[in-house]
Amino acid sequence: MKCPYCRENNNKVIDSRLSKDGNAIRRRRECISCERRFTTYEHIEDIPLMIIKKDKRREVFSRDKVRSGLQKACEKREISMNVIEAYTEELERDLRESEAKEIPSTIIGEKMMAILHSLDKVAYVRFASVYRDFKDVTDFENELKTLK
Repeated sequence: MKCPYCRENNNKVIDSRLSKDGNAIRRRRECISCERRFTTYEHIEDIPLMIIKKDKRREVFSRDKVRSGLQKACEKREISMNVIEAYTEELERDLRESEAKEIPSTIIGEKMMAILHSLDKVAYVRFASVYRDFKDVTDFENELKTLK
């Protein structure tokens, strides 16, 4: 590990502990050469989740896209960011626990629909209108009938 101040490789670990979120080890280090201290974080190297889009393209899973989709659906609803973040984490954990390396985007969309269905019906219909590509009012009416 190079010192960020003098770029020397020679340093020692002074303190190690779990980070606040528990997903990394925080290490306090001291450079032997310049005696300045700095902090490093050790993370588990994740194997990227690949998402298979509807058009068969593949892209790396983005938790930011999931969070953004939930936020847009829940906009102007009484749903806190903590709740949205918790559901985002839960969804990502479910996907990673499936042990599949490639996941169809439709599975993510359906999981998000299920989350919103239990969370807020208006947010659910908003998301459904985009996800299922509603063309007119009839599509909205049909979806609302299934909610009743």
